Amino acid sequence: MAEIHKLYEYDYRSGKILLKNKKCPRCGSIMALHKEPIARWHCGKCNYVEFITQKR
Repeated sequence: MAEIHKLYEYDYRSGKILLKNKKCPRCGSIMALHKEPIARWHCGKCNYVEFITQKR
């Protein structure tokens, strides 16, 4: 099972819990960040993919 405590961050000043990863625009699930071999965001539920382009 995934280590769920790594997906969230707690803001002590405002008392809010913040999500570290992006949400899928298609289905609303949490997306995974893959860095190798191609940098991309991937949704495991609906297979939506966003490729990360690096600025030169």
